[in-house]
Amino acid sequence: MANQPNIRLAVPFFMVKDMQTSLHFYVDQMGFTLTNQWTPRGKIEWCWLTREAVSLMLQEPRDKEKFDAEGPKGKGISICFQCADALALYHEFVAKGVEIKEPFVGNNMWVVCFTDPDGYKLDFESPTDVAEETIYSEWAK
Repeated sequence: MANQPNIRLAVPFFMVKDMQTSLHFYVDQMGFTLTNQWTPRGKIEWCWLTREAVSLMLQEPRDKEKFDAEGPKGKGISICFQCADALALYHEFVAKGVEIKEPFVGNNMWVVCFTDPDGYKLDFESPTDVAEETIYSEWAK
């Protein structure tokens, strides 16, 4: 056991204002699967979602007034999903109604960037040899 890694996974954990809105976004529009849930009062208050090798957790707070008073969520934080083909995900997500800024090349990666319903910034990135700062519409011509 001494040679086995102790820390194996980091999972983003988002507090969300409305669980049903967030589940629609992550499950219906982004293709995540609900793999675990906590329903102490007959509705989902916490859940674990997965898609391929990625997981994330969502929780709806019981004290909504305190949650709202805390202000914008996710300020200064981006969750960066490393992918084989971020542009394929861009097309998939747009087809399902996700509003996404135009992809661009940054740090030798295609970057597909958008926010979830609570303002958490999500970046889907894949390696590329396309010139830095190229935007998708210029490249796709």
